[in-house]
Amino acid sequence: MTRPPATRALLASTLSVTALLATAGCSVQDEPRPRWFSASASASGASPAVEQPAGSGAALTEAQARAALVTEADLGEPWGPTRGARTWRDGLLKATTEDRECQRLLDVLYTEEPFGAPKGPQATSALDDGDTDAQLRYRVAAHLPADVDRTLDWMRSLPGRCGQFTAATTRGGIQGVEVRDLPLPPVGDARQALRVTLAGETEEGELTYLTMDLAAVRAGEETITLTHAGLDEVYAEVTQQAVELGARRLSEIREQGRAQI
Repeated sequence: MTRPPATRALLASTLSVTALLATAGCSVQDEPRPRWFSASASASGASPAVEQPAGSGAALTEAQARAALVTEADLGEPWGPTRGARTWRDGLLKATTEDRECQRLLDVLYTEEPFGAPKGPQATSALDDGDTDAQLRYRVAAHLPADVDRTLDWMRSLPGRCGQFTAATTRGGIQGVEVRDLPLPPVGDARQALRVTLAGETEEGELTYLTMDLAAVRAGEETITLTHAGLDEVYAEVTQQAVELGARRLSEIREQGRAQI
């Protein structure tokens, strides 16, 4: 399978960062302004990971959380620091639907915070793909493991509960929404990812097709949350490889922290 340029750059970066990294085994079949914009593979689920979990212990420091981020240096060209929120965030993601759980999903996609406010230090990177205008947001934060697992279970239920539904945007547009599982590499202690597509049209009658990946991994007492979205190509392999790289980097940082105690 020919990989897109962004994926090839990420794979090369992954291999250069650490000898422990391995490429993911599979990808999906072919397929409120977010608060973080204030300034500027195996089947998913809770199956056992192939590596030892990050383990319990003291929460990461803020510096360690920053060091665990995936950045533009990892993804390579054409990725770079974000230039700000795209208009489609308010235009398409701010929407309503009748089913309460499907509405909760829409709200999570808009805020990009499935677990709510962190319970300790956290760090976030926000990146843009210069070729496709896709945006990727990656967060490392501390959350209570029991709360995280409940949220992962809820995410796991959504392809069955909200596999297909309609949603109305604040501007009166109607969108057809589809929710599917997105396989993730077997990293961390528990994981789940979704690929959500929203199809509709603008007030001028132009068709819109937004794709958004939502991925989450619990690794010990830390949680990785990733969103990857855009109106053009959104490569599932970038989502999967970023999760794998980030989870293994987080595990290494935790190991280094324990070694220093």
